Amino acid sequence: MGWVADTLHSFNSIQLREVFSQIITLGLVVSSALVTWKGLSCVTGSESPVVVVISGSMEPGFQRGDILFLHMSKDPIRAGDIVVYSLDGKDIPIVHRVIEVHDRKNTEETYILTKGDNNDEDDRVMYNTGQKWLQKHHIIGRAVGFLPYLGWGTIIMSDIPVLKYILIGTLGVIVLTMKD
Repeated sequence: MGWVADTLHSFNSIQLREVFSQIITLGLVVSSALVTWKGLSCVTGSESPVVVVISGSMEPGFQRGDILFLHMSKDPIRAGDIVVYSLDGKDIPIVHRVIEVHDRKNTEETYILTKGDNNDEDDRVMYNTGQKWLQKHHIIGRAVGFLPYLGWGTIIMSDIPVLKYILIGTLGVIVLTMKD
């Protein structure tokens, strides 16, 4: 209980100028993170340059919790590529391997079929009703690198959303009560 009382006393003793300074600092940190994310998006050509593997469908190649780095180049997508795609109306991107590609020469459309390495069936069962193939606009990027297991924090915070708010609240209190 002493820590809480000390924190409240510290918070009450902060002068208004210090509070504004801490809020501006916090805003600059958040802005820097957003600018970095947008910069990575521009450089990689992917709307989401970093994703976390949230299922075991790509084991043994990628484990749950691995962080993938994506790049979306102009090179054609080929069988064997590991891609991250998003389906219309669904928020969570999926990491799977391309198993078939069909190019229509007269329309320049590309039809793509994917499958998780650890799955028995292709992904048609996961696609939207009536959808048999992915098209290029569904592809977010190709996996070009990964960091094993570093995405577990994201998975835990998604599974237990209250932890997100506790973490943000704690960090906010720490930032506002810190003295230079």
